[in-house]
Amino acid sequence: MTAPELSIPQGWDEISPEWMTSALAHHFPGAEVGGVTVALRDDGTNRRARLALSYAAGSGPATVFAKAVDPEHADLVALTSGLYHEPRLFLSGANLPLDHPTVYTAIVDESRRDFLMIMEDVVARGADPRDSTRPMTVEQVAAGVRGLARLHSEHWGERLTGNPGLGWVEPFVAFEGLEYAQLDIAHERLGDSVSGEILAMSGKDLFVDVWARYIGSLTASVPTLLHGDPHIGNTYVLPDGTVGFLDWQMVRRGSFSLDLGYFLQGALTIDDRRAAERDLIDEYLGALRLPAAELPTQQDIWLGYRASVAHGLAIWMATLSGGDAWQRADICLAFAQRYASAFIDLDTREALETLCG
Repeated sequence: MTAPELSIPQGWDEISPEWMTSALAHHFPGAEVGGVTVALRDDGTNRRARLALSYAAGSGPATVFAKAVDPEHADLVALTSGLYHEPRLFLSGANLPLDHPTVYTAIVDESRRDFLMIMEDVVARGADPRDSTRPMTVEQVAAGVRGLARLHSEHWGERLTGNPGLGWVEPFVAFEGLEYAQLDIAHERLGDSVSGEILAMSGKDLFVDVWARYIGSLTASVPTLLHGDPHIGNTYVLPDGTVGFLDWQMVRRGSFSLDLGYFLQGALTIDDRRAAERDLIDEYLGALRLPAAELPTQQDIWLGYRASVAHGLAIWMATLSGGDAWQRADICLAFAQRYASAFIDLDTREALETLCG
């Protein structure tokens, strides 16, 4: 995937046509890039850009998507996500049997604490990137749930733990920092749109007694390969209804329930989630391709799903507390309201008692 002579350019403007020709050579042999221009950039915890390409010979994609480390946020990414997890996943050649952007080149430079990925711009395939302000239909979420079931089945149990190419994948464990969130900001923004039980939660209650307790349960059952961050903002919908998943930086191993609950509960409106979640859980179970002896029971899936609300609620209450520093307020608010509603509807506290003892 990576030409050995390629190093990481210091900035998007330093990507030369010759460099890009080498980066695309494996997927587009004979293509000679004639020009590279920055069409769009979005620098946050990582640096991202859409690059427009022209060709002096052959043919290739008109645009590609580039992702690299922002040095100012390298410590934060290393703490919460894993600095090199996404490029390592694609360099491993692991089978990911759900829709995702094709990665043309991935480079890791640990001496500089840097990586660079050149990947498919899925918008060119007609992809519609989503966020919490544009929730999915039940049918679209069903497509996403089936994709996650295929991913989990491929790497369930010893299929993951016995794969030396994925030996670097870490367990999903609680990371530091959420406990410093100023929940009073989130509470003020939520107002009376959520239950009083949510507004009464202290930082210790939410981030230690609820979130960290749930995260601790993820390594207590059969592990699988987790996307790790499959909220709707890391998804897209293709014209045929296929749902794809972006941003694999938080790939981890652990219980299926984190991916399933985090995606489903945040991708639907509250009313649609209430009406369809039981059927969608059945959809997930039906899409698992495992021997009967390895299949989790419907009751196990439902219990893990109910407990998993702890993750979505903690992450988005913390993000909402940060103002507009990490995500737009309207995106944070929609997520916090959905997970807060699910926390009450699904009696997540009781589920945690049953799951964790």
